[in-house]
Amino acid sequence: MGNSVYQINKGINQSIEFKGLKAQYIWYLGGGVVLLMIVFSILYVIGIPSIVCVGIIAVSGALLVMKIYRMSNTYGEYGLMKALSKKQLPTAVRTYSRKVFRME
Repeated sequence: MGNSVYQINKGINQSIEFKGLKAQYIWYLGGGVVLLMIVFSILYVIGIPSIVCVGIIAVSGALLVMKIYRMSNTYGEYGLMKALSKKQLPTAVRTYSRKVFRME
């Protein structure tokens, strides 16, 4: 039993990671790429020269990738959801009536 060869899968219960992107950021990048393809097709159909369309989409794509990677590194797997939910929390709860405390 000492020299049996079994490979251990160390990725069990781990979130998906692809080239440094974690969890939902993979989906955000995929959605952004699809959106850029739609924008390219709209620009091409309008009649803008294809080299200009490629330039616009290349710059937009580079900005998209940089933004997604920055968010992935800044917030991590669950940090973006926590940051968005923290913004929705009220700073204080005020009541101007005693009806809330009345036991009837």
